[in-house]
Amino acid sequence: MTTGKKIIESVLAIDAGTQSIRAALIDFKGNILKICKTEIEPYFSLKPGWAEQHPEYFWKVLGATSKKLLNDLPVKKESIRGVTLTTQRDTMVNLDKDGIPLRPAIIWLDRRRADKIDWPPLYLKLLLKAIKFYDPLIYSMKESEANWIYQNEPKIWDKTDKFLFLSGYLTYKLTGEFVDSTGNQVGYVPFDYKRHRWAKDSDLKWKMFPCINRNQLPNLVKPSELLGYISSKAAMHTGIPSGLPIFAAAADKACEVLGSGCLSPEIACLSFGTTATIETTNKEYKEIIPPLPPYPSAVPGAYNTEVMIYRGYWMVSWFKNEFAHNEVLLAQKKRIAPEVILDQMASTISPGSMGLMLQPFWSSGVKEPGPEAKGAIIGFGDVHTRAHVYRSIIEGLSYALKEGAIRTEKKNGVPIQRLRISGGGSQSKTAMQVTADIFNLVVEQPHTFETSALGAAIDAAVGLKVFGSFNEAVQSMTKISKVYEPDQENNKIYKDLFENVYMKLYSRMRSLYKEIRRITNYPPIIKH
Repeated sequence: MTTGKKIIESVLAIDAGTQSIRAALIDFKGNILKICKTEIEPYFSLKPGWAEQHPEYFWKVLGATSKKLLNDLPVKKESIRGVTLTTQRDTMVNLDKDGIPLRPAIIWLDRRRADKIDWPPLYLKLLLKAIKFYDPLIYSMKESEANWIYQNEPKIWDKTDKFLFLSGYLTYKLTGEFVDSTGNQVGYVPFDYKRHRWAKDSDLKWKMFPCINRNQLPNLVKPSELLGYISSKAAMHTGIPSGLPIFAAAADKACEVLGSGCLSPEIACLSFGTTATIETTNKEYKEIIPPLPPYPSAVPGAYNTEVMIYRGYWMVSWFKNEFAHNEVLLAQKKRIAPEVILDQMASTISPGSMGLMLQPFWSSGVKEPGPEAKGAIIGFGDVHTRAHVYRSIIEGLSYALKEGAIRTEKKNGVPIQRLRISGGGSQSKTAMQVTADIFNLVVEQPHTFETSALGAAIDAAVGLKVFGSFNEAVQSMTKISKVYEPDQENNKIYKDLFENVYMKLYSRMRSLYKEIRRITNYPPIIKH
């Protein structure tokens, strides 16, 4: 029964992340009227370093989560104007000619590598090496899920009629159409990151991913444009009314930036998620670390510059699982999240963690840091406890993001004046204050940490013509709930540690990391 329920116009935003699938009903003032969240098994591993999950599993959980949301709404179902979708990046799905998955999806956390293909020719190799583009190019070819499947599972690739990002697969299940947003194309496919379209036939990207042909890829539309309509089959599975329009959004990180209200390069968005990032929105194409491109924004035609700390706030889960058993048990007794207790522990430790310095390269990089990079903690003494280690993780991540901010400012030519922080880690008061102190900038906390779903909802609101521009939509749908001012005394300590210790750490450890890699072959050495 819907008697007595209000009509509050809203959109249904689906957020298929790494740890959970969420369905949120969001009105045009940015209020989350209702949200349902289902924790998921991120992946399973058949071999060390592999990360896979069945595409049907995502679809099954999406349907159950959506039905749960729509089962008892606080408003009339007829007030839902449209649907939108944001997903994790670089998770790839192979479909046959009937639209049925041929194998488990390869998740973005997967660490397998393709063999080097017989390209480029010597003259081009020498040119690319001269301009320092060769190693990133080889890295991309080896990271390509398509190249790996083609080399190791040729029968699967021969049957592959469509090769899609998770976003494209879920859009197909919702609409029956092979279409995706330009904002979701973040991965190892022949996409033109400057023009936001599939690469021209003459583009070298087709040489990098030679097994992919254009017919295997979906049609692309811009964020806020129409993807299609909820099919009758999808309506039965999800409970979403058949015929509702579904609007293009972007990948989860891009939607976090938009949902945090960051539309210009002087406001940086820090994502405290499984992967930690610092991003800005720019109307111009800027490569922070050439030749790595900026990614498509959730705003059509714009770019998100990004510096990524691959493991990011996953390190909090790592610490919790490996070292915080007592805190986990105590949290269970108190019926609170273990992170609440860990946050309280960290807040009692003085800035700088009594000299404990963490470099958060728990996974190797591409260029800065390079493939030899490893994590490090230095400065141990007999005064240090688990609380010091935990705080040093938060500080180390903030140091790394500040280094990314310096690179970003240099390339953008615009100083960062304010920070907006999103993601699950933004619920930590200690992390928010540490960030303000290390950056010596005001840190603003959005009114919800569900900024990815909110950013997708903004795309849908613009697509529905509720607002005439993204500026207007952001003004209406985003708000600041809390502001953290930097403590100047703390900043003095952090500034000294950042400039005189952290910024020198990687350059001094790099040769040792290379020796460790040579001796142990971890991370595996790429042979050109």
